[in-house]
Amino acid sequence: VQIEESGGGLAQPGGSLNLSCSASIRIFTIFVMGWYRQAPGKERELVATIRNTGIINYADSVKGRFTISRDKNTVNLQMSNLAPEDTAVYYCNVFYGSTYYNADDYWGQGTQVTVSS
Repeated sequence: VQIEESGGGLAQPGGSLNLSCSASIRIFTIFVMGWYRQAPGKERELVATIRNTGIINYADSVKGRFTISRDKNTVNLQMSNLAPEDTAVYYCNVFYGSTYYNADDYWGQGTQVTVSS
């Protein structure tokens, strides 16, 4: 699985940014796509995921501000009303395999999001 991320960068508090991630796959199924983030000195945490059934999950800290969407093998994250606490490296995650029970996690290289005035 090859994962390409784009977007990110610098935004002012209250501003917006968009992240995009595309996965190149061969035969099997992407069951879940999503975004995680890791701030300096902190563990990686879930931001939002979207299942191939359409079920979406958001971290409480981003509900109402971030919107995740998916089109085939591409997942997008629209981030609005950004706050300094959103500063982190954002990683695209793809849960992929022949069946859900033997699927694996695949990760992008990460893209930096910095929210600062």
